[in-house]
Amino acid sequence: MHKRLIVQKFGGSSVANVERIQKVAQRVVSYSKKGYQLVVVVSALGDTTDELVELADKINSNPSEREMDMLLSTGEQISVALLAMAIHKLGAKAISFTGSQVGIITDTSHTRARIIKINTDKIKEGLKNGNIVIVAGFQGVTINQDITTLGRGGSDLTAVALAKELKADSCEIYTDVEGIFTTDPRVEPCAKKIKKITYDEMLEMASLGAQVMQARSIEVAKKFDVPLHVRSSFSKNSGTMIIKEVKNMEDVVVNGITLNKKEAKITLYQVTDKPGVAVKLFKKLADAGVSVDMIVQNVSHTRQTDISFTVAKADAAKASRITKSVAKKIGAGEVILDQNIARVSIVGVGMRSHHGVAARMFGILADNKINIEMISTSDISISCIIEKKNAEIAVKKLHADFGLSK
Repeated sequence: MHKRLIVQKFGGSSVANVERIQKVAQRVVSYSKKGYQLVVVVSALGDTTDELVELADKINSNPSEREMDMLLSTGEQISVALLAMAIHKLGAKAISFTGSQVGIITDTSHTRARIIKINTDKIKEGLKNGNIVIVAGFQGVTINQDITTLGRGGSDLTAVALAKELKADSCEIYTDVEGIFTTDPRVEPCAKKIKKITYDEMLEMASLGAQVMQARSIEVAKKFDVPLHVRSSFSKNSGTMIIKEVKNMEDVVVNGITLNKKEAKITLYQVTDKPGVAVKLFKKLADAGVSVDMIVQNVSHTRQTDISFTVAKADAAKASRITKSVAKKIGAGEVILDQNIARVSIVGVGMRSHHGVAARMFGILADNKINIEMISTSDISISCIIEKKNAEIAVKKLHADFGLSK
C-alpha cells in the first residue's frame, strides 16, 4: 500500500527553544505512527539568523556574500540535528541532512540563490529505511560546492520545492499563527482566519508585506500546483488552504489587507523632462542590486519633473547615495529620503469584476484625514503609500469598512 507522504515545514518560532523542539518532535512522531512518510524542513532556532547577521556586522559591516552564506547556513544545521535527537529520544527513527547533503543545487547568487534542481535519492533512501527525514531549510549548494542561501523565508521555498520533487500528498507550513488572516491580528484583533485563499491572492499579500510566507515559495507552489496548508505549530486546529481557485471567489471583493512599514521613499526633484533620464537612474539602482517598487513621475509643466520611488528600508541608504550621484551628473535638484512611510494594500480576486473598489478605498482614507502620497494597482490589489503614523488606523478602518472583521 502506498504510504502518504507529507512535507512539513517548521519556522524559527516553532523551534525557538528545547521545549518547542520537543513539541515539534512529538507532533512529527504522532504523524509517523499514523503511517505517514515524513520529510520535515526546519528553519534556524528563533532569532538565530538575526543574531548571526548582527555578529557579522560587528566584525565587518560590508561582509562578502559568500561568507554570509557560510555563516547563516549554520543556523539550520543546528536545528535539524537537535530535532533528530528529540525524535530519537521518543523512540522513532530520524536522520538529518543539510541542503547540500540532500543535493539542493542552486545558482551562484549568494544570499538569494534560486533552486536549479534537487537530487532526491538521499531522501528516498532515508524514507525507505523507515526514517523521518529532516532537511535544513533556506540553503543549497552550487555545482562548485559553495554553500548558498535562498533569501529571507527561504525554508518555505525548500519545503515547496521538495513537495513538488517528491510528489508529496500535501505540504504543511507550520508557523506561530493559525493560518492566513484578513490582516495582521497584532494590528487588528478583529482579523479573522481565511479558510481558503488562492495562490494569486496569497502571492499578492506576501509580496505586499504579509509576513506569513515567502512570496517566491508561493510562486513555485502556483507553478506546480502544490496545495499548501498553513497552520499553527501550537495548536491542532486546521489553518488556511492555499489553492488554485476558491468557489464564490468573485463574491468576496476584498479578502485581505496588508501593511508594510519596511519601505522608504526617495524623491528626486527638478529632473529635466527628456527621454533617457529615468533609465540612467533606474539602471544604476538595478546594477547595485536595489529593487525599486512603486514609481511616480509628476506631469511636467515647466520642462522639469519630480520622480518618486520606493525601495526596501534595508536598501534606503544605498539607493539614496546612488540617486544623489546620478542627480549630480544629470543636473537635477535635491534628493529627499523619507523613511516615515508605510504601504497599506487591499487584496482580492473579486476586484477583477467589481468596479469602484479604488474609489471606495480612497474615500475611506479621506474620511479619516489620511493623505495618500503614492498609489499603485494590479488587477487584484490596490496599494497606497501613507505616513507611517497613520498606518494602524488605516488598516483598522479599511478592515472594518470592507466587512472583514469577525
